[in-house]
Amino acid sequence: MIGADEHPAEPTRPSHSVEIELKFDVDDDTALPDWSGLPGVSSVGAAEPRALDAVYLDSDDLALAHAGYAVRRRTGGPDEGWHIKGPRDEEGGRVELHWPLGTDDTIPDAVADALEAVAVTSHLAPIARIRNQRTAYALCDAEGGIVAEFVDDHVIATDERDGVQRTWREWEFELGPAAPGSADDRAALFAAAAQAVHAVGGREAASDSKLARTLGA
Repeated sequence: MIGADEHPAEPTRPSHSVEIELKFDVDDDTALPDWSGLPGVSSVGAAEPRALDAVYLDSDDLALAHAGYAVRRRTGGPDEGWHIKGPRDEEGGRVELHWPLGTDDTIPDAVADALEAVAVTSHLAPIARIRNQRTAYALCDAEGGIVAEFVDDHVIATDERDGVQRTWREWEFELGPAAPGSADDRAALFAAAAQAVHAVGGREAASDSKLARTLGA
């Protein structure tokens, strides 16, 4: 994530980042890509397993989703907590706000305040649960800076509205704090990443997000 705050989230003040990533669908037996040809990438970090469990909330008419927003409470991983993701910008990035996990699943006042202009939070209820066995890899430059993070996700997702469960495997390639600063250089990095993924049989993701796929979109 580019532009993340240096300070951890406080109960009422969220941390802020912009998520810019590529998503790919892959088969269960697809081999991992070779990242050696990526511009600016000198090494790949050790595999880091993460067990993630997220509950997404929305209104009955999916007001948040229709406005391009998603709100979730997720446990596991280095950024567990409450998250709000906003609509995508021209480059495909999404602003993400993050608050601490808290002690229960009640929507914190600070999260409710941030959603006030989009939806009535008293009308929000769980619409999806997404469990994800993730393996993350840091793609680093010569100085050890993280150019991008590659994650291999094995997903079990449940549509809480009708109980339908879906399983799949997908990859994400997300820019890191040491990613190129110019749009042209970022585009070149993304093109090289896509080429590496296509070389092992990966495909552009059919759904825009895990939540959309969980809900059958």
